[in-house]
Amino acid sequence: MLELKQVRFAYEKGKDVIRDVSFRIGDGENVGLIGANGAGKSTVLKLILGLLAGEGEILADQIPVEKKTLPQIRKKMGYVLQNSDNQMFMPTVLEDMVFGPVNYGLTRAAAEEKAERVLEQLNISGLKDRYNHRISGGEKKMAAIATILTMEPDLILMDEPTASLDPYNRRQMIRLMRDLSQTLLITSHDLDMIYDTCSRVILMHEGKIAADGPADVILRDRKLLEACHLELPLRMK
Repeated sequence: MLELKQVRFAYEKGKDVIRDVSFRIGDGENVGLIGANGAGKSTVLKLILGLLAGEGEILADQIPVEKKTLPQIRKKMGYVLQNSDNQMFMPTVLEDMVFGPVNYGLTRAAAEEKAERVLEQLNISGLKDRYNHRISGGEKKMAAIATILTMEPDLILMDEPTASLDPYNRRQMIRLMRDLSQTLLITSHDLDMIYDTCSRVILMHEGKIAADGPADVILRDRKLLEACHLELPLRMK
């Protein structure tokens, strides 16, 4: 589903922030991308999405991520931003959900039918006609994911999906991520959430991959995590 080969990137010439990053993610995997602030997680997501251009090769479903393929690539990927206010730009939840499908050629009726199925799947049908500026942060995060799911992507990238959520909405988000059938790549500092949702973890440190393996192994390795300026998940302490 996703492959990075010797990917490098620098915001300033000669100062690489991503150095020789290589990994593969198979269809249906849930993978956590973790690391301290400045480790390079968000930059990797932007490179995968084609928002930044670096060296090396990135393949999404065997298609190279490059300028000429971005329209095709972005039909296969969904990106859930950390701040849902930067993602929801139409007046209501429904309008946000149908915007993408209609712009890709679906009729309004077909797009609304698809949106209603997704809302029902997520058990948030009550948000359909709500104004985005009048719903809570947790509701907005769920609505943002609903908007992505309406596009039927194969791969979903999530940047800090539980950030700023209260305990109830955090639990709801974890349940949702467990139930999704899509391939997931999740960046987060919430290591307990990563443990609950991901079978595999890629640990980044100073722009490189420090470890890549089973979540249960990496997230129990106190010495490794502390060397990368992270702490054990609370449940491991």
